[in-house]
Amino acid sequence: MVLACVACAGFSRQGPAVATLTIFVEPMTAEFGWSRTALSGAVSLGGVLAALASPFIGPYLDAKGAKAVLSIAILVTGAACMGLALTPSLAIFYVLFCIGRMNFAGPYDLGIYGAIYNWFVARRAFATSIATLAQMLGLVLMPLIAHVAILASGWRGGWLAVGLAVLLVGFVPTWLFMARRPENLGLLPDGGARPGATDPKRPAAIQDTTFNRAQALATPAFWLLAGFTLLVYPVQAGISLHQAPHLIERGLDPTVAATAISTFAAVSAAVSLGLGFWPAPLPLRLALALTGGFLGAAALAMLRIDGVVDGYLSAALFGVGIGGLMTMLPLAWANYFGRASFGAIRGAALTVQVLAQAAGPLLSGVLRDVTGNYDLSLMTFAALALAGALLALFAKPPARPAA
Repeated sequence: MVLACVACAGFSRQGPAVATLTIFVEPMTAEFGWSRTALSGAVSLGGVLAALASPFIGPYLDAKGAKAVLSIAILVTGAACMGLALTPSLAIFYVLFCIGRMNFAGPYDLGIYGAIYNWFVARRAFATSIATLAQMLGLVLMPLIAHVAILASGWRGGWLAVGLAVLLVGFVPTWLFMARRPENLGLLPDGGARPGATDPKRPAAIQDTTFNRAQALATPAFWLLAGFTLLVYPVQAGISLHQAPHLIERGLDPTVAATAISTFAAVSAAVSLGLGFWPAPLPLRLALALTGGFLGAAALAMLRIDGVVDGYLSAALFGVGIGGLMTMLPLAWANYFGRASFGAIRGAALTVQVLAQAAGPLLSGVLRDVTGNYDLSLMTFAALALAGALLALFAKPPARPAA
């Protein structure tokens, strides 16, 4: 039940995703005359706000649970997306989109993964893959919902449709059925046996690593994972936002551009599901290195787009990287440092992630406005991703903290 609620929340999270916003770039800049840099700045500012808020949200999550965090995030995000349909100016666009983007990068991330890692230990990889699959399905459908609504009633109708989808899918199940921790219901993670239980069919509880935030910050593993995050998340956010405009500038039809975005999301969904069965003997740092490699390959492939096939191929490569990133990096944080203080530890790390996400779209927008195309930004992203792949190889799990 909790996993189903998390899946619904993950689907709704994609309302203010950069891959959804990219569908609105062409019609909104055409109507208002905004530059790509100006539009990208809203993504970046929303990320900065999330970076400021996340270290405070994490401890609240540990104390109160994911229900309140996610319910408020979904409600406010849905209202903000619907409000974007009334956008009269760049300032109002910034206010509304920054609210949605702050929720996307902070409360959504902490609430989704905090709920999963409180309820799962032994089956953590599988549960993470299901949650990522739901988010990728949202990323498949939200751009298509926006595109179809734009064709029917313009970009204002597109934002209205996105906001309604956020509220209908995400809010009701989360508010009604989300529970904080299994211990609050007399249960243990993974359906493990309660203390004193005698049912031989029930599995025993699995011991989890337990770090507090201060202990985690003292480990090389924390900073290596943070460094990997810093290198690859500008690639994730920068390409996601500017993918559709880049494809259109390469001569592809806007409908092809929209379906290419859905293609990368669909590939991400398939990859995330497969990674739920990642063999335990293989280190997670290997998966992170492969993730960085695929992101770098996707950026290089996008430099060579000459037709529809190239567009879909580059989108598929990007999807493999995104599926790995969204599944394996949160899993690494949880497996390395445990669930007891996950919110506080993840909240500290999320500051790095959202600042990196904020930098990517702005960097890509500036370089495009200066050079007239996306080639330089894609070369930069390829270099960052490949550097992240190399760094990930050194991110070994930390030794257990002293009792």
